[in-house]
Amino acid sequence: MALTAGIVGLPNVGKSTLFNAITKAGAVAANYPFATIDPNVGIVEVPDARLDTLTEMVNPKKTIPTAFEFTDIAGIVKGASKGEGLGNKFLANIREVDAICQVVRAFDDENVTHVSGKIDPIEDMETINLELILADLESVEKRLPRVEKMARQKDKAAEAEAAVLQKIKEGLENETPVRALNFTDEEEKAVKHFHLLTQKPVLYVANVAEGELSALEGNENYKRIKEYADQEGSEVVVISAKVEEEIAALDEEEKEMFLEELGISESGLDKLIKTSYDLLGLATYFTAGEPEVKAWTFKQGMTAPECAGIIHTDFQKGFIRAETVSYDDLVENGNMVKAKEAGKVRLEGKEYLMKDGDVVHFRFNV
Repeated sequence: MALTAGIVGLPNVGKSTLFNAITKAGAVAANYPFATIDPNVGIVEVPDARLDTLTEMVNPKKTIPTAFEFTDIAGIVKGASKGEGLGNKFLANIREVDAICQVVRAFDDENVTHVSGKIDPIEDMETINLELILADLESVEKRLPRVEKMARQKDKAAEAEAAVLQKIKEGLENETPVRALNFTDEEEKAVKHFHLLTQKPVLYVANVAEGELSALEGNENYKRIKEYADQEGSEVVVISAKVEEEIAALDEEEKEMFLEELGISESGLDKLIKTSYDLLGLATYFTAGEPEVKAWTFKQGMTAPECAGIIHTDFQKGFIRAETVSYDDLVENGNMVKAKEAGKVRLEGKEYLMKDGDVVHFRFNV
């Protein structure tokens, strides 16, 4: 599934350093604004211990994890909605992603300049959020007069759309992002078609110094970021971009030793990938046979035929049944044969909604 999270933030907060660690792609990381102009895109594996267990159980010829896409978008500055800096280009890049990972500087380092001359994470977060709100407000104000004109001609669809746009406009004028507004199911359908920046889900990434990873209680910047995120119902992932860049160069054994030395059990990148995956409402199902064990990404709420179509369109067209067992039931019984004997393998039809962790074999006929 081609869903992507965009890494955004003010200049020099650690976006490109983080992106280097995520993808090992070597994006430019320089101590001046706009070191990244064109968005860098990288594909990362989604960490999933279940895949390792299935591999041990089946002993396939190869194992293929599912993947996730991150886009590194250049720094936004105050006035971006009016084209300041390279604002128009950056906002267009953000429009193309499905979720926003906002990197916020929570470390002090006199050798790394800050675009506003001081470290203030709340001001940084508000700067970016306000620019996105202003960009959305401009979009809504352009669209609203046309829709209202149609509504005056008793066009029912236009009347409904005008009401939703007016609701959004009032929220944005009060600096409330679209994602924080309450909509009915019908209104929600209309909102999806507007493709507004502030309706995208947001994850805040607090970039702390290396020595603070296991001692966050002493980082006042992190506390302020967490409080701000909690107020709007968003999540925070803590990373040290420099540390993650170092970890990216290590093999698995060295990585575990390094994390142990730092006093943490999981890298910030693994947390970021997993949380971004959840943020977009994504889940994983598995196919497991001797040729390969493979993880597949699907959107929660998809049916079995739709999930079959992720593998190949013919699987969806000719879908008959999905032979399905939950990961937990399969592991508990040791293998597919014993799971069948225990009555844990089900034959699911076209209406079945796939669940995270399903291990499935699709039956189809074209």
